[in-house]
Amino acid sequence: MQHRVIAWPRSVKRAIVVALDVVMALAATWVAFTLRLDTLHSPVGAQWWVYVLTPVLAIPVFVKFGLYRAIFRYTGQAALVATTQAVLVYGALLLGVLLWRQWPGVPRSLGILQPLIFLLMVGASRAMARFWLANVGSKTKNASGRLLIFGAGDAGVQTATAISSTGQYVLQGFIDDDPSKVGRSINGVPVFSPADVPDMVEKYGVTDILLALPSASRGRRNRIIQDLQSLPIHIRTLPGLADLASGRVTVKDFRELDVEDLLGRDPVPPDPELLTRDLTGQVVMVTGAGGSIGGELCRQIVEQRPRQLILLDHNEFGLYSIHCELQGLCNSQDLAVELLPLLGRVTYYPRMTAICQMYRPSIVYHAAAYKHVPMVESNAGEGIANNVFGTLNMARAAMENRVGRFVLISTDKAVRPTNVMGASKRMAEMVLQAMAAEAVLQFSGDLVEKPGMVKNQTCFTMVRFGNVLDSSGSVVPLFRKQLADGGPLTVTHAEVTRYFMTIPEAAQLVLQAGAMASGGDVFVLDMGEPVKILDLARRMVQLSGLSVRDEDHPDGDISIDIVGLRPGEKLYEELLIGENPQPTSHPRIMKAHEQYLAWSELSAELTKLGSVAQQNDLAAIKDFLRQHVQGYQAKEAAPMS
Repeated sequence: MQHRVIAWPRSVKRAIVVALDVVMALAATWVAFTLRLDTLHSPVGAQWWVYVLTPVLAIPVFVKFGLYRAIFRYTGQAALVATTQAVLVYGALLLGVLLWRQWPGVPRSLGILQPLIFLLMVGASRAMARFWLANVGSKTKNASGRLLIFGAGDAGVQTATAISSTGQYVLQGFIDDDPSKVGRSINGVPVFSPADVPDMVEKYGVTDILLALPSASRGRRNRIIQDLQSLPIHIRTLPGLADLASGRVTVKDFRELDVEDLLGRDPVPPDPELLTRDLTGQVVMVTGAGGSIGGELCRQIVEQRPRQLILLDHNEFGLYSIHCELQGLCNSQDLAVELLPLLGRVTYYPRMTAICQMYRPSIVYHAAAYKHVPMVESNAGEGIANNVFGTLNMARAAMENRVGRFVLISTDKAVRPTNVMGASKRMAEMVLQAMAAEAVLQFSGDLVEKPGMVKNQTCFTMVRFGNVLDSSGSVVPLFRKQLADGGPLTVTHAEVTRYFMTIPEAAQLVLQAGAMASGGDVFVLDMGEPVKILDLARRMVQLSGLSVRDEDHPDGDISIDIVGLRPGEKLYEELLIGENPQPTSHPRIMKAHEQYLAWSELSAELTKLGSVAQQNDLAAIKDFLRQHVQGYQAKEAAPMS
């Protein structure tokens, strides 16, 4: 029957509701007369006019308030409020007419009594219709799982309402750590404490838990997830408050927990003055703009409204993608920023200096680098050319064209490196340290195409940090792909650990650190506690609602294989070569004190490095790095497979 009613044309359903409201208006009038006169009413004389007047007044008011546009099986508190407001307006009109006309035999108090009775009838009719039609289309018998919602606040209740209309899940209860809510119920759904979750999972066969905590800090979310991750359940989460504000929550809004939910920290609010100092109204250039770090730098820079943002990359598709994305961002946020995508290689000095000469950037963020450790280990000559001499070319072009600031994006792998990639990044740092220390630099003919003396008016600095989640070549996207393929997840060593930071936080800190620079600074970002990659792999399996297959659990879903360290990889990364880093005005930015060669000595050594790099002489490259990079120890390993 319910299905047939729902299938009726909209006009037919509206006409029936109007007719029912007319009947209820007449019935409310009869009840009001009966109660007021204390006898079963039989209208006479002018009393008939009241029976005519009540529906004539009520229906237009209801139309005006949109009561006939509502879908009854989805009506809620908002519809009840609208109904109450409509009846109040109708009641005021009815009372006004009765006070004005004063028909004989018609009590004026009828103008108050009849609307109250009418409101009860209309409200009850809507509630009954909602109750009768609410579960139409529900498929709880074929529901895909049994669900607990963690969070009995507004977001959790809104989510429960959305779930009840789909039948995709059977909602078993809410979980909340507020003692005042535990033991009570919300719309008939009980509220339990977090301590009850294991028993609920076992007793009711709960398969899924949804975190409805859009405003919770990352620290609180991390603690909740860690308490739940040992259970055989699939954990998902709602989007943030900004996404929820856009409208009704649906099952489609549920998203998988990301590794960021486990490893991310609550970001420190940025210093607006530091962010805008070098960016607003300026010409800004980002090399490696198509990469993960370079792209995020561009996203955050464009929000500071520079006059022009130069995007430089040698990867055509990567450059095209970030340019399109930033254009969309500028259009949606009405940002008047000129975007200039330029193809070019930092290893080609004439192109770099021509760009700086033509566009005169005030600051350059140099993110262009080869950073995949085994790949650079197998292509050491190209790694040196790009990471060391690309940095030298870009820095010289900036200095010759009086760029105000030059910020190098470095890595924790530059500290006591065991691979060519890390050593090449430390050499790049040393190049900038040496250049920053000189007021005038001499470029030799053997080192560059155009020898000569150059006055240094550029503030050179570098920012060193560890792995960023979801960056190209990082372990997180690899684990996701391996999970999607059914495993196994591959970990190079059971004890390998890494520092992790989210891409947005890293980029934001880079922008602020660059603004603090006084010249030659080596800034180090506070990465928090290091994470064991084996633990990360286990967590990602568990977050997917699967179990790890090992000796203790041979029936698990996904295995984790230890495959051995890759070429150049080391177990632990560090952020400092020396000791006692100096604090800065930002709690997550420190300043390191690292030794380096003077430019007069380093420039001659760079000539030797350039020669062996051109020949791709791996042994000679490693010998050079052993002599010049503090703590470098070439780690021999099996070739890439």
